[in-house]
This record gives sequence, structure tokens and C-alpha cells, in this order.
Amino acid sequence: MNLARLNHILIPPTKEGRDRLRDGWLGRLGRPGWWLYEAFSPEGRALAVLTLLLGAAALDVESTRVYLLWAALCGALLGALVVRVAYRLPGVRIELRVPARVVAGEPVRFEVLLHNAGPRTHDALRVCGPFLPWDGRWLDAQPVFPCVAPAETVRGEVRARFVDRGEHHLDVFSVAALVPFGLAMGRSVRSEGCRFRVVPRIAPVEGMALPQGQRYQPGGMAQASRTGEALELVGVRPYRRGDPIRDLHALTWARTGMAHVREYHQEYFSRIGVIVDNDRSVTSEDGLEATLSLAAGIVACLGRGESLIDLLVVEGQVHPLTLGRSLGTLEQALDLLSCVRRGTRLDPDDLLCRLEPFMAELSCLVLVTEADPHGARPADQVRSGLVAAIEARGLPCQVVRVARQAPRTGAAVERGRVVAFDAIRGEAALWL
Repeated sequence: MNLARLNHILIPPTKEGRDRLRDGWLGRLGRPGWWLYEAFSPEGRALAVLTLLLGAAALDVESTRVYLLWAALCGALLGALVVRVAYRLPGVRIELRVPARVVAGEPVRFEVLLHNAGPRTHDALRVCGPFLPWDGRWLDAQPVFPCVAPAETVRGEVRARFVDRGEHHLDVFSVAALVPFGLAMGRSVRSEGCRFRVVPRIAPVEGMALPQGQRYQPGGMAQASRTGEALELVGVRPYRRGDPIRDLHALTWARTGMAHVREYHQEYFSRIGVIVDNDRSVTSEDGLEATLSLAAGIVACLGRGESLIDLLVVEGQVHPLTLGRSLGTLEQALDLLSCVRRGTRLDPDDLLCRLEPFMAELSCLVLVTEADPHGARPADQVRSGLVAAIEARGLPCQVVRVARQAPRTGAAVERGRVVAFDAIRGEAALWL
């Protein structure tokens, strides 16, 4: 059971949901209390709680004089609320910068910029970050700016960590000036909400041996100067009547005194498809995270080589891609992997029907799944049948399994490669 998620069960996970809650009857009912919470500084909130406790002890006015202390504290708090109206920030604007993608479990830096376009110098400005979702945690104290002069821009930074993959939309950051004694803050200036996506960690896969006898398909990167399929330069040869004039090679012609043309041949690429198994009956929560991390590492590794990643199959859906050889970006695959959750049972027949239109163009398929720690299960037999059906159609299939522990030396292992969780989470290079 995820207790952190359970603590936030009444809080909507999206900003749109939180805005609806604030604008609803429950939000309107709690606005006075929320106004007091935002008006006081953290020190003022602690003093307000202490004042409430002293108020309970000061009810007996005949036997104790604690009520005098209670009255003094109430006066200080009320005075701070009254004078806060004089501590506005005219001309101050707050700007927030955050990366579009962050890795799950890695610190993300929020860069806060304050622009003072007004005529006054503002002192003791404090930045307040938004309330984080269940998977987020602040790693640093909120930035404090002692002084911001007119026409000056100051920069602050705060870090946080998020562990849940997927789209995140945080509420606004705010900046306000502290009143004397630091018990309250003036009217705040707010930023826009920020969006970013938490993606799985990329496993350190350095190399991968694909099955032999793979089919190479024509039609690589189309060049802007040519139409049709991509061609690769082989060399130059003497000009023959009928050769295209645009293929003339001026340097060789000048060096030899004879007209030469460039000679090309068809460029061939190895086209790979990656299948990520998120079957709830097979994968555990931490097993799915390791599976997605390994899949991201495989895609990144293949994209650095001569192969093209044409397909990424997640949650039973086939997503056509073109990654590798400077085509497409790894972020496309990471965005798809970031939203994967444990899903329904794998249906081999349905998956084969979805893959059928693409099989003729693929050179190999890579299936990433979680290993069975207890031996053959019906679910593993289903995957073995899927692999056999794919290979019966003439398409090699490489199976990569993640396991809690690496197989013992001399132990019988399942077909394919087995990678331990610790190796996926570590820094050492993986060779599959």
C-alpha cells in the first residue's frame, strides 16, 4: 500500500481538478482560513498555533494571568495582518523556468526569476512554492531575496524530487515581502503554473546483440536534394553519356581533367520494434519500473547505432516511430513510456493482428518483460507462444527479462537474456 498516495486521496491529482475544487462550494467555504494561512509567514503560523493553545489555558482568568500573554500575542498577529497591506510589490514580476522532462527519482531544478520594473526597492522577499503532489518532495529551502533594486533581475533556485512517472502540472509559485518581525507577508505576486513530464530512468545499456539473419530494409534518411528513397555514396567513376548532370564531381574532374560523377547505391537500415510487457498478472510495481527503465535504455542504445526504431508497443497499442540516425528524438519514446501503468492481460492474437501490417518492414522485435522467479507459469507460456508465432512469420524476436536477482551460475535460465534489477538501477554498463 502506498501511504503517501493514500494521504493525498482527497486532493485532485491534476491542476484542473484542484482549480475546480477551489472554485466549488467547499473551496469558497474554506477561503477565509486559506487567506489567513497565506497571509502569515511560517513563523507567524507557528505563533498562531501557539496562541490558540495559550487561549485554551487563559480561559481561567481568576487563577492565572496567561490571558495577558495571549492578548499580547493576538495583538502582534493582528497588527502584522493590518500593516501587511503596505507591503505590496508594484512592478514586480515572477518568472519560472523548469525543464520539460525530468527523470523519476532525480532532482529537478526550478529556476525563479524576479524582475523589478517598479520605482521602489523591495526588501526581504520570500518565494513560496506550491503544494506538491504525493510523489514530490522539496529538497531545498525556499529562496529568499534580501533586496531587489529597481530595474534589477535576481535569480533563485529550488530543487525537488518526483518519483511517479507521467504528466505533472503544479500550482503557481508566489513571492511576497515580509512585514517587520516576520510574522506576516504582504500581498503576493504569482507566477504561471508549470508543466513537466516525469520519465523513466534510462538504463545504462551500452550494446545489444540482435538475432542473426535479420532483414535489412531499404529507404533510410531521405535527403533534401533528392526525391525518393535515400542513397549512400559509394565513390566516383568516369562520366558516361546519359548520367545526371547534378551528379558531376567537380573536384575529381579538375584533378584528372576528365568528367567524373558520383556513384550511389541504395541505403539499407535495420528496423527494430520494441514491445514492453505491462501485463498486471506478470509485472509488479517495481518490476514495471525496471522494465520501463530497461526499455528506455534499449531504445537509447539502438538509436545511437545504425538501426532505426520503427515501433514501440506499450499497453497493447502500436506506436509507429522513426528513431535513430538523427531521425526523431529519444524524448518521443520516453513520453510514451512515462504514461505506462500495469495493464490488462496480454492478448497474443490481438497483438499479432496489430503487428501484422508492420512485420514485412521490420528486421527484429525486442520483447522486454519481467522474469518468472518460480518457474514456468501460464503467463510465461503465453509469451513463449507469442514469440514462436512471431518467429514463424520469419521475424526474429529477442526476449529480454528483468529479474530481482541475476540467475546463478550453471542454473537453467529461460530463453533470452535476464537482467537483474540492481544492474538496471546501477551505473555499470550493460551489454545485452
